[in-house]
Amino acid sequence: MLHSVKTRDYHVVRFAGDSGDGIQVQGLHFTNAIGFSGHHLSTLQDFPAEIRAPVGTTYGISAFQIQFGGDRIRTPGDTPDVMVAFNPAALKVNLPILEPGALVIVDEDAFNPRNLKKAGFESNPLEDDSLTNFDVYPIDITNQTLQTLGLFELSRREALRSRNYWVLGFMLWVFDLPRYPLTDWIKKRFEATPEVCRANLAVVNAGHAFGEIAEHAHVLQHKTILQKPLEPGEYRTIRGSEATALGLSAVSQLADMDILYCSYPITPASAILHELASMRDPRVATFQAEDEIASCCAAIGASYSGAFGVSSSSGPGLALKAESLGLAIASELPLLIINTQRAGPSTGLPTKTEQADLLQSVYGRNGDTPVPVVAAKSSADCFQAVIDASRIALRHMTPVILLHDGYMSNSADLWAIPDIDDYEPIETHLTAADRLPDHAPHDAIFERDPDTCARPWAIPGRHRLMHRVGGLESDIRTGHISYDPENHQIMTDMRLEKIRRVADFLPDETLVQGSFESALLVLSWGSTYGHIYEAVETCNKDGGSVAQAHLRFVHPFAHNLEVLLKRFDTILVPEHNAGQLATLIRSELPALASRIRQFNQINGLPFSALDLIDAIRGALVDG
Repeated sequence: MLHSVKTRDYHVVRFAGDSGDGIQVQGLHFTNAIGFSGHHLSTLQDFPAEIRAPVGTTYGISAFQIQFGGDRIRTPGDTPDVMVAFNPAALKVNLPILEPGALVIVDEDAFNPRNLKKAGFESNPLEDDSLTNFDVYPIDITNQTLQTLGLFELSRREALRSRNYWVLGFMLWVFDLPRYPLTDWIKKRFEATPEVCRANLAVVNAGHAFGEIAEHAHVLQHKTILQKPLEPGEYRTIRGSEATALGLSAVSQLADMDILYCSYPITPASAILHELASMRDPRVATFQAEDEIASCCAAIGASYSGAFGVSSSSGPGLALKAESLGLAIASELPLLIINTQRAGPSTGLPTKTEQADLLQSVYGRNGDTPVPVVAAKSSADCFQAVIDASRIALRHMTPVILLHDGYMSNSADLWAIPDIDDYEPIETHLTAADRLPDHAPHDAIFERDPDTCARPWAIPGRHRLMHRVGGLESDIRTGHISYDPENHQIMTDMRLEKIRRVADFLPDETLVQGSFESALLVLSWGSTYGHIYEAVETCNKDGGSVAQAHLRFVHPFAHNLEVLLKRFDTILVPEHNAGQLATLIRSELPALASRIRQFNQINGLPFSALDLIDAIRGALVDG
């Protein structure tokens, strides 16, 4: 059925196929072309949970989704209006989320009896009436690719790996996007293999030419977007892992110190290590340890020596780091732990996203061992979140946990590149140790800053700064090992007070949108920011009375949070967990317990704005 083509403010495009079809590479190049064209964007990389699922089955489908347009885009969108399906399984998995009237482009060569059976189709959907709600455009993509590459010395298998580039060329024509970001990348990437370079350029140009000359105007037209100018500045597309790596590089400049990033491979946190290793920043060294415990202990060793130790992992790895994290707390050393959260207990769903490590981050250690917890809100925001978390760690001489998740780590935003000169320098307590006089009494090394409770950062190798630190309880005055009951109480109180003092330096919480006269407050944290913002904005446009606040600092809370929340009778807390922030608020701010309403989704995927809108409207009625 043919539906009319309309000019839109935005489009949601989804590419889907087997893991070996190059879906993510295709999506990233399409994203770059959109970025160069000056559109806002947000992406979602949807990886299969099974690493080696059988080819052509629904279990192995990989997808890349992008929403882009002229206005501010905060989410990758709910319902694609354009989809490319490389095989029947990709079509079957993604049909339920398509917008009615969506353009569905399929590789008709892949819709053979064998692939249809593996996908679970009883008949060919391209020939029956099951797709009447969509504009279906079959193209012989496989055949077109093979014909284009027939003159090159490539095997059939090698040629078929270029189907994604053929589709890229075609899709760039569909949306009238520039080819040069892709062709320039191909020339640089395959400079050492000219034959491969020419083959890839040929297949991209062939896909684009197909769009120009094929007689399909009755089905397909250029899809245009109403252009709205960006704010002045220099922009790039950036994934959360990239923004995190650049944030650590910025911290090394702002604090004027070396950083050692220690990690053990784990999905999805490994991407940060890959980014840092490829950057080769002379002040940010990388170290791949033999296990999670070793990576954390190596980072602690870096901090002990006067560098800034950083370690990363996902939830299972954070559990393994718990004891060594306690060592950093006991020895009062700055440390940054980046936790890229993933779904499920144990191995769970390694490629899916969740927010279920909040309580683990706040409480998940033996003894009373509190740490500050900071959460990034978007892929681009990971840059600023790293700086904020590092500033706390270095100011208070304490470990800090920065919460990412798989969604924002792999997804991309359009990022306005900041000027590093606009940032305040990060002060450390190395200077406090340097200011100690040559003949200072030994106890001076443990004299604490009255505002932060931090001790001087006395690095080894300097005679006048000799001191003892370790995992055994220490005397608060001398640092020597102490089993004195009264001293243990004092040290425990001091460690708790140090984290409370973090709140003295936090900015006040404010409303992101809405007003204090609104009937409902939606409280968000982490990567749910954009989806919740969009849902609240939509509800208010429809006549609702809704406000939104978003937490960057989830432990400790800002001093004014309770006052802000008390302005609202009903507070809705949407989370990708069973209610962990809601539990934390009820525990820390018990006077607000009766006002909290929960909306929880634990399916490994980001929120749907439509589901959030329903939850908000339900809370307005119940409230």
